Amino acid sequence: MTTPSSEPSPAAAGSAVDAELPAATDGDRPTWRRDTALFLSGQTVSLFGSMLVQYAVMWHLTLETRSGSVMALAALFGFLPQAVVSIFGGVWADRHDRRKLVMTADAVIAASTLALALLMLGGVTDLWLVYATLAVRSAGAGVQTPAVTSLLPQIVPTAKLMRVNGINGTIQSAMVLLAPAVAALVYANFSIVAVFFVDVVTAVVGIGLLAVLTVPPLVRPGGERPGYLDDLRDGIRYVSAHRFVRWVLVLFAVVFILVVAPSGLTPLMVVRTFGEEVWKLTALEVAYGVGMMIGGAVIAAWGGLKNRVVMIVASVFVFGALAVAMGLSTNLWVFLAFMLLLGVAVPAFSTPAMTVLQETVEPERQGRVFGFVSIVMAVSMPLGMVVFGPLADRFSVESLLVASGALMFLVATVAVVLPSGRRAIAGAGAGAAAAGVADGSGAAVVADEAGSDLADATDEAEETDLPADRVTAPVP
Repeated sequence: MTTPSSEPSPAAAGSAVDAELPAATDGDRPTWRRDTALFLSGQTVSLFGSMLVQYAVMWHLTLETRSGSVMALAALFGFLPQAVVSIFGGVWADRHDRRKLVMTADAVIAASTLALALLMLGGVTDLWLVYATLAVRSAGAGVQTPAVTSLLPQIVPTAKLMRVNGINGTIQSAMVLLAPAVAALVYANFSIVAVFFVDVVTAVVGIGLLAVLTVPPLVRPGGERPGYLDDLRDGIRYVSAHRFVRWVLVLFAVVFILVVAPSGLTPLMVVRTFGEEVWKLTALEVAYGVGMMIGGAVIAAWGGLKNRVVMIVASVFVFGALAVAMGLSTNLWVFLAFMLLLGVAVPAFSTPAMTVLQETVEPERQGRVFGFVSIVMAVSMPLGMVVFGPLADRFSVESLLVASGALMFLVATVAVVLPSGRRAIAGAGAGAAAAGVADGSGAAVVADEAGSDLADATDEAEETDLPADRVTAPVP
């Protein structure tokens, strides 16, 4: 990490990202590539500092306390506030300037981290201070995450969202590989306080890059400005009434719970089955991280299937097949190969899932929808560990992997068989056809399917008193 004095200018900071962005087309904002590069660069720097703190705090508490209860409390304070605050953070993202929300959340997180660093320098090392800082950081993420996810579609043209999300996923995967090594270097040679100071510097750089970003204003239809609680109720009713959004969120939650087995329990399987050597655990994490980088890069270059829903469902089937294969593996290198493929498959699920919501949900409601997505992500995987963790003490990890794989097959099948799933696939196919129609030959069919989906969504909105003029068809 460079110091602020040697940090490149905003334009230079985004140059590497800018080089990877898809070319602009007629009708796109002229500055969208520059703005996207600035945005991704700022988020990358900020994320890097946050991940350093995440790893360093986990190691610090483990080494200083050797207590499972302490680690459990740290996880609670690290996840629960985000899940709670995301409900309100999504509303704020739809009511206020999302760029300023991200900057404010970053600043509050950095201030709490700086305060903890100064207290530790003064000899105050009470655990409750660490818990309090983790809670503040988690609450800040509850504000920041919906704002970041809903801000991206304001900058990036809809047709480019899938590829830009793929670039973003690749960058985040690279951070997963880089951050532990840097955190270990700083923590081992200096102290956890040094890690905190690095995080503060990265936050300042990230805020600075966002400060020079230009974002088109978000204008609500009719210039309406309902009350805060009205917005909150509207968001809850929208997610409940919109069949496609509800289908995606439920699938997201179930898959995140089940994927804990292949992603969270595999270190335990390596130790139990293949040996306790550190290099084997390291190879496991590297294989998964490299796989995610490859998967993100492929999506960034390729753009994914036009039918996002087919890609999402197919990825769940792949998750299931790989979980079963990993559970049946008796050779370490074969097991690591499957782990790499699992990493490749993760962006193929998460990127189209996020993209299709960005494409489907109206801009003025995206903050609230992604607030619920943030809740699902913050709760599902810890819940999965609560379920699978104790089971791993009673049964072999191999059997749990096979069971989770079978359940993912079942979930994907049910998701397709359900009427909402069939509508989602058909609607996404209609949207893809509409995007690719070069002449008028298929326009009537596409219009009929899209009109049918909009009518269904409007009928359901009327049943739940959701304003029909503010509903979009459940298609990307």
